[in-house]
Amino acid sequence: MHSLTLPAVLEASARAYAGRPALSMVNGTPLTFSALLTRVRTAASLLDGRGVQRGDRVAILSENMTQWGIAYFAVTSLGAVAVPIMTEFQTAQIENIVGHAGCKAIIVSARLRDKIARVGGAGPAIAIEALSSLPEAPFEFPPVAEEDLAAIIYTSGTTGHSKGVMLTHRNIVFDALATHPLVHVRPTDRLLSILTLAHAYECTLGLVAALSCGASVYYLDKPPSATALVPALQSVRPTIVLSVPLVIEKIVRTRVQPELEKIPLYRLPVFRSLLILLAGRKLRKTFGGRLRAMPIGGAAIAPDVERFLRAARFPYAVGYGLTETAPVIAGAPPFRTRPGGTGRAMPGVQVRIADPRPDTGEGEIQVRGPNVMSGYYHDEARTREVFTEDGWLRTGDLGTIDSRGRLSIRGRLKNMILGASGENIYPEEIEAVINQSPFVEDSLVYGDGPVVIALVQLKSDIPAPGLPPETPHAALLERIKEEVNSRLPGFSSVYRMELQSEPFERTPSQKIKRFLYPRRPGG
Repeated sequence: MHSLTLPAVLEASARAYAGRPALSMVNGTPLTFSALLTRVRTAASLLDGRGVQRGDRVAILSENMTQWGIAYFAVTSLGAVAVPIMTEFQTAQIENIVGHAGCKAIIVSARLRDKIARVGGAGPAIAIEALSSLPEAPFEFPPVAEEDLAAIIYTSGTTGHSKGVMLTHRNIVFDALATHPLVHVRPTDRLLSILTLAHAYECTLGLVAALSCGASVYYLDKPPSATALVPALQSVRPTIVLSVPLVIEKIVRTRVQPELEKIPLYRLPVFRSLLILLAGRKLRKTFGGRLRAMPIGGAAIAPDVERFLRAARFPYAVGYGLTETAPVIAGAPPFRTRPGGTGRAMPGVQVRIADPRPDTGEGEIQVRGPNVMSGYYHDEARTREVFTEDGWLRTGDLGTIDSRGRLSIRGRLKNMILGASGENIYPEEIEAVINQSPFVEDSLVYGDGPVVIALVQLKSDIPAPGLPPETPHAALLERIKEEVNSRLPGFSSVYRMELQSEPFERTPSQKIKRFLYPRRPGG
């Protein structure tokens, strides 16, 4: 590659892997790298004919499909700016994003076209499905510089107000290439995409990084529910699947662990390790039998699930990052992970702990490197707030770095509860213990001053085995609280558990939108 730009990635891969499959729907006809470049040139010609020029913003609103990649590379190779929009967003949110970004065009799928019916000011919508069937049109990409803006990614963040993260070509391509040592993607690899491409994690790793190595990416034509996912896994037999903790946690807790506990020998420590290994083999077969890496990011893995994955020799990898860092900051490859850790910073990325506590070494994680965003779009105040005077990005996360340079995350700075005696209490750690209960679907912990409160969503099949019928929810919550507190330090004990009757609202990376729920004053 002659430069760290998205068209350079596409052109280099088309030269190196011309006839190999690049993008495909599951059970569809793959688009080769050579054909992908041709389709991108044709789509860029269409956009150019519609008046899209260098620096113009173009929204992409579509579920995952081969044409999403065509649209993304066409926009960015033209020197314009891609504005991916989460499919979960409602019309009002989409309208706000399109208006704030000043989009000149919207590329939209047929399924989501109704969502933009009332969105004005961006000109006629372009059907994304048509991008794979346009008559071929030769088109030369204009010059694109590494520091040119490539994408603006809007995230709900933790305050409920969308922020437009500005990522340059250099941010995205550097980050994609820097992740290679974590997974060692090969031209023979097959990825099954189950996360939204509108999120930086799937776009950078699952699309740009994959294509830069000549790997093939497959997309589902429906949401990745169990009924759709299992046949797709058996058909594609992927070697790599990007995931978030919620996906693998649900599989382990609802499918794998209950089956193990039915086996009488599982209660005997001498047989438990062997049975977990056998369960791990069965789990890999469920994923098609060829899986060699499952990078997991977006949030911390629950400790009990991570212990199982390690004992089962399941090839998970861990990563840490933010949309603002395009997104990966640090990570560890399969079988080199450390429980509760996220690995070392990627080559070329600097990480420091600001104002570490003398006793624990904990402090805010701050980052500097070529993957760090240029700022928030049309929001100079927030941009100034998130950078230190010497140019480091404040992540808002608390963590530590050990003597070997390995990063560990403790929790969000703004979520931390200050105990009555000055102890740091991390809600995420308490939630991990609560969620191990067989009766709990999910939980959220917050502080009312120094007092720890937990909102708990119970599983839908209550009453459950081992639970007396007609058990009141209040009694069950009290029982869960006692069990949880027996496993926590006294200073972080849960004072009260409250029933959360509806599922928690989540971000596209499956983190709970904490800002929608009670918080401590000033939190």
